[in-house]
Amino acid sequence: MMKCNICPRECGADREKSMGCCGVGKNFTLARAAKHMWEEPPISGTRGSGTVFFSGCNLGCVFCQNYEISHGCKGKTVSAERLREICLSLINEGVHNINFVNPTHYALELTDFLELNSFSVPVVYNCGGYEKTETLRGLEDKIQIYLPDLKYISDERSGKYASAPDYFSYASQALVEMKRQCPENIYDGDGIMQRGMIVRHLILPKNTNQSLKILDWIKENLGTDTVISLMSQYTPYGKVEAFPELQRKITEREYLKVLYYAENLGFENIFTQSPLSADEEFIPDFDFTGV
Repeated sequence: MMKCNICPRECGADREKSMGCCGVGKNFTLARAAKHMWEEPPISGTRGSGTVFFSGCNLGCVFCQNYEISHGCKGKTVSAERLREICLSLINEGVHNINFVNPTHYALELTDFLELNSFSVPVVYNCGGYEKTETLRGLEDKIQIYLPDLKYISDERSGKYASAPDYFSYASQALVEMKRQCPENIYDGDGIMQRGMIVRHLILPKNTNQSLKILDWIKENLGTDTVISLMSQYTPYGKVEAFPELQRKITEREYLKVLYYAENLGFENIFTQSPLSADEEFIPDFDFTGV
């Protein structure tokens, strides 16, 4: 029996025979693979990012915009050979990178996959931050760009919204490891990232003080040269009925409070997001496109 302990949940499931706490087994399960134009500019550029959406999730935030695939685990199981074909097809479409979205629970499989397959474009590890550093070390030199979201700093909030009171203790170590692996941001002549790290933070309604503490931590531990992406796209979705504070979008005042604080801390590179992005129309159709 192969017990799965690759993420902080350490559920111990034999994912060759059953589902882990992430909701999926050992084989790659995908919900969508397509060119995406709405990531940060150095990721999407002019030709798009080749996003590959994995089903299942090891974190499971109650408000997840991709709820039907993260919680519902809607997806199609594919072989490693098929995943390679999907990646090559996206590259042939001209994408700037291969962007593995929510890959944490497939980290070991991706380690093996990337050991056997190298691509002509960078590989992006687009995750929620709930990672084990020892698992990430297996991906060193296989991942060119880390795109984590640092979601929570309060154990109470992460326990409340994701049943993960240990989120920050793991995520903080994980981001330091990602920075160690990719200490310098490298861009091509068109400003497209070839190697590096962008830290995302989704601002939640009535949680701006948590956002400020997260920015303080990033400054102290990763430096103000860290590229940060402040996201305003929160839309009430998923299972937020029990959380009154999550049943609205964030206000302009909330967003600007966090943005101005980041600027005053001296961050050199901040990506901002229009309030118009907080709309369900920006949630992808998980209809197995490209799979």
